[in-house]
Amino acid sequence: MAGHSKFANIKHRKGAQDLKRGKIFTKLQKEITVAVKTGGGGDPTMNPRLRLALANARGANMPKDNIDRAIKKAEGGSGENIVEVTFEGYGPDGTAIYVECATDNNTRTVSNIRSYFNKYGGSLGKDGCLEFIFSRKGIFLLQSEGLEEEEFTMEMIDFGAEDVEFEGDTVFIICEMEDFGNISKRLQEMELEPKEAGLKRIPITTKEINQKDYPKFEKLIDVIEDDDDVQKVYHNVVMKED
Repeated sequence: MAGHSKFANIKHRKGAQDLKRGKIFTKLQKEITVAVKTGGGGDPTMNPRLRLALANARGANMPKDNIDRAIKKAEGGSGENIVEVTFEGYGPDGTAIYVECATDNNTRTVSNIRSYFNKYGGSLGKDGCLEFIFSRKGIFLLQSEGLEEEEFTMEMIDFGAEDVEFEGDTVFIICEMEDFGNISKRLQEMELEPKEAGLKRIPITTKEINQKDYPKFEKLIDVIEDDDDVQKVYHNVVMKED
């Protein structure tokens, strides 16, 4: 199926993030904490958001002890009072960058994110300024082993998939936000557990950055992702194959 441009952005950032295992676990612990506190408690059968957070944690090979500690800590009401905040801004050469955070100190987070944009040739924008650049989609990443490409693709389309792409040992599925639950349920019925799943922001319009600004753009993305309060970073830059 078509759709390489939609997935290229996701695959590039995923490769970079996989090199930062410790930070990934920290972010996943926060994701679990927020899910328990906002999604209805520590029972994944009654809390869809926690169920998704746990699937992502297992997909990242997060140790079970870490997962259990994060749930118990959140259930007990101990630890930080974490809130979710988002930032929209522009990087070098007019690139669009959307940042999702989970923080126990919003003042610190705002200050840090603004300083990163300023230092690397960008600026924070107003809430909603990227509304027409990104759309929210459901994304699933699965192992392709044992799946017959055409049959699986048609099955996913029947349950609402907008696009399916097999690449190497991985399958990427994209769907509208409203169909995320249908596909998630169907994968569960098929006993297929995604390596990663969730609602992500996919660029509607993309931008090819000029060569001289690319190193600064890449550094900006890296420093934002390295911040402990940052959960996810999205951008609209098209990565060239080389």
